[in-house]
Amino acid sequence: MSVRRLAEDQFQPAAFAFNDENAVWADKTIQKYPAGRQQSAVIPLLMRAQEQDGWVTRAAIEKVADMLDMAYIRVLEVATFYTQFQLGPVGTRAHVQVCGTTPCMLRGSEKLMGVCRSKIHQHPFERNAEGTLSWEEVECLGACVNAPMIMIGKDTYEDLTPERLEEIIDTFNAGNGASVKPGPQIDRHFSSPEGGPTSLLTEEPKAKAKTSAKKADADAVSVPPSEAARPKSTDAETNAALKTPVTAPKAAAKNAAAEAAPAANEKPAKAAAAPIAAKPSLEDKNRPAGIAKPAAPDDLKLISGVGPKIEAILNELGIFTFAQVGAWKKAEREWVDGYLNFKGRIERDDWVKQAKALAKGGEAEYIKVFGKKPR
Repeated sequence: MSVRRLAEDQFQPAAFAFNDENAVWADKTIQKYPAGRQQSAVIPLLMRAQEQDGWVTRAAIEKVADMLDMAYIRVLEVATFYTQFQLGPVGTRAHVQVCGTTPCMLRGSEKLMGVCRSKIHQHPFERNAEGTLSWEEVECLGACVNAPMIMIGKDTYEDLTPERLEEIIDTFNAGNGASVKPGPQIDRHFSSPEGGPTSLLTEEPKAKAKTSAKKADADAVSVPPSEAARPKSTDAETNAALKTPVTAPKAAAKNAAAEAAPAANEKPAKAAAAPIAAKPSLEDKNRPAGIAKPAAPDDLKLISGVGPKIEAILNELGIFTFAQVGAWKKAEREWVDGYLNFKGRIERDDWVKQAKALAKGGEAEYIKVFGKKPR
């Protein structure tokens, strides 16, 4: 383990105090622990101090120690042990943590570090000339399938290319970091396959496989040798759902029905799987009303359950805003659910409640209602 020491005295402020909001939060956090166990709050308090000032100063360590009735050396031991604590000044607008563990390394993390060296500073933990940016290499950030990746603050930015990282750094340095959407930077929802899911989309393949297996067993057991050479009727000849007239003679159909009837001492075969419901018509009265694409459509992917492909389908239907989704009545929700073949997912994920929150106050209102960021 590398030696971790506090920054030089020239960087250390004379004193530290939590601001009013953080002071209230710190008191509540300490009260969560039983009497005599308040020292367990040392890590949360140090982290809040770092979030307030950007790094953990000597004055902050001493302040936390006084609040928890701990010896200074005990709090110093915690701060210097955990690498999540920055012990020196970092960029005021962004401190870029680049994952250098094996999956990210194999996917190009060295090139990302090269971007940091050229745009921020040649050495990690050193700030740029303006003091707004700094960087470091860290161990696994926990999204290996989306490698390579970085972390800034509490957010991760994944599936990066050197060019995309340059754009992100420039945006943060301009003071617009909040406009960069966290997570994958390509056409991927969380850790789904690139381009969207490719399997488990419907139950149709599974049902067809079971039906085919049963039919094969029946053909192998019950077809007499004399019938083996008879051409089998196609689905188009026998399936009424395909709206193709039956072409076999009535007598042949009658014989086939007699052959298919179970013997008296045989158990009846299980009923065939129910066919998948057809998509509702685009002319259906319950289809939600669409609108022309606005100049700045809402990012519907912020609704949990909506990925890039689903957003594209909704846009094709004229759905571009949170307000539209938030106004859907039950019949309209059922129409969209059927059109997407979601089997109740719109209700389970409560799209309407999510959309109403986003329409009312964006991410801030969403966090207020659901207690987390929309993704």
